[in-house]
Amino acid sequence: MRFARPLTIALLSLAGLAAAQATTTDAPRVDARQAHQQARIADGVANGSLTRPEARRLQQQQRHIRHAERHAKADGTVTAQERHRLHRLQDRASRNIQRQRHDAQVQPHRAG
Repeated sequence: MRFARPLTIALLSLAGLAAAQATTTDAPRVDARQAHQQARIADGVANGSLTRPEARRLQQQQRHIRHAERHAKADGTVTAQERHRLHRLQDRASRNIQRQRHDAQVQPHRAG
């Protein structure tokens, strides 16, 4: 019984930490993935593996993800459900970038 109270306090503290982590405005993984995906699009444009229309559509998708992230953060907390939705959107965007960069279309090089 001597350890019951400290154990209860420790468990409640851990539960509080878990709840705080589940609802936070920080989304560092989302931000890091956004930056990485932007770099992948820029690389594709630079090396010609993305055409202008492809790059435009991929950039539009990135804007949509940024908008969804701002919406999720608007109330001051990003819930686990909102974070999951953001990750799904980023997964889809990542697949689209991969497909578009490795399809047969290439941006013609300009002479000049």
